[in-house]
Amino acid sequence: MSVPPHAPVSGVETRTIDMVPERERHGSPRSQFTLWFGANLQITAVVDGALAIIFGVDAMTAIMGLLIGNILGGAVMALHSAQGPRMGLPQMISSRVQFGVKGAALPLILVIVMYLGFAATGTVLSGQAINSMFGVTAPAFGIVVFGSLTAIVATAGYRLIHQLGKIASIVGIFGWLFLAYQLLRQYDVSAAFGHTAFSVPTLLLAISLSAGWQLTFAPYVADYSRYLPSHTPAASTFWTTFLGTALGAQIAMTFGVLVAAVSGAAFLKNQVGFMGGLAGPGAAVVIYLVIVMGKLTVNCLNAYGGFMSMLTTVSAFNHKTRVSPLARMLFIVGFVAVSMVIALAASADFLNNFKNFVLLLLAVFVPWSAVNLVDYYLVSKERVDIPALYDSQGRYGSYNWIALGCYVLGIVVQIPFLAQKMYTGPFTKMLGGADISWIVSLIVTALVYYPLAKKTMKVPAGMIFPAADVPGAKTSTKPADTTLRGARCTG
Repeated sequence: MSVPPHAPVSGVETRTIDMVPERERHGSPRSQFTLWFGANLQITAVVDGALAIIFGVDAMTAIMGLLIGNILGGAVMALHSAQGPRMGLPQMISSRVQFGVKGAALPLILVIVMYLGFAATGTVLSGQAINSMFGVTAPAFGIVVFGSLTAIVATAGYRLIHQLGKIASIVGIFGWLFLAYQLLRQYDVSAAFGHTAFSVPTLLLAISLSAGWQLTFAPYVADYSRYLPSHTPAASTFWTTFLGTALGAQIAMTFGVLVAAVSGAAFLKNQVGFMGGLAGPGAAVVIYLVIVMGKLTVNCLNAYGGFMSMLTTVSAFNHKTRVSPLARMLFIVGFVAVSMVIALAASADFLNNFKNFVLLLLAVFVPWSAVNLVDYYLVSKERVDIPALYDSQGRYGSYNWIALGCYVLGIVVQIPFLAQKMYTGPFTKMLGGADISWIVSLIVTALVYYPLAKKTMKVPAGMIFPAADVPGAKTSTKPADTTLRGARCTG
């Protein structure tokens, strides 16, 4: 029996930014639930929930707001995930439809910065957990160990990352249930409620925290659904992704709200150490392992996504769609190394750095999501010329200035509504401190982009696949056509 081109050897993925052909598709949408549940049920999401309390939001208002934000942001994120099986492409390659083959590099550079930031913050917390497990005080030890684990799993790729997500989901459920029990046993959780009156600005702040958390997954979520068979119902991919990401995040963030509300400075001073103390001497090591497992899952997503984004950016200018296994490994190791350097620099003031980082990301990725989703579902309507995504002289060209202009507009229009530590917009002050910048950006970007895209986008009559990779077509015994000639499919 012959081995299909690019078939994984010993579980190591060999495909990168090229389309996954039907013969290599596998799995079911259930894998999306476990991956995103495990990636969200982890300590950084706990910290994100705790930020609501730090910002002065009442516990009940915080939980309500975080739930609304996880639902809204999770729905947007899951709409991106549903694109994966249809096209078999990484998320940021598909964004060349909107921004152009080279124009997609602008948001891509910001995406890479985002991945580095999240990888660094995750490495800080995981490094602390590893140090606590082994009784080491030097931050570099845990950071290097965790970074090495991240590089190994990310290099192996898609299959191992999904397996890790399944393990992290199971481990996380039992670990965080135990911590919740310990919290209820050791603290008067009811005392966390009723200290601050309900207000719309604080509700909107909590919504922004969780919506921003979910929206940061959007630039790479389809990377982990692209191996699903093309006939996978979009609704199945959407719901399994949505439920996994929203449920995992809400559980973790709610726990973060309660911990921050009842413990005060004890949790804020040392998040990982507090969790170990909460678990007790006999169970602390197990909880540290739970923390590392959850963070390893999402950190591998960041490293893998960072590698794919760097390759997507470079390939727009050198026209290569594949790299050698050695080059792949070097991309990932380089990314992880940079994230470790950032982690070492940020570890002294983690919480403050993370708070500013999360709010900044929201301003950058809302307009990108608006452009991508409006085009895919309302303009192109799932009709994409895939070969043209790798040809700057093709249908989508080098730069789509309309999409890029709308993207920049979506960032600029947020400025008067921002509520940042370094800058507070005039409209934010008028609204009592409520941050609605992301809502303004989502609406304005969509409304401006849609009519312009309808007039200018060169939408094919149906989905166009590379000639050798038409879903459902019988595999030819002749050598595969590796040119960029397209085959139309209106399926």
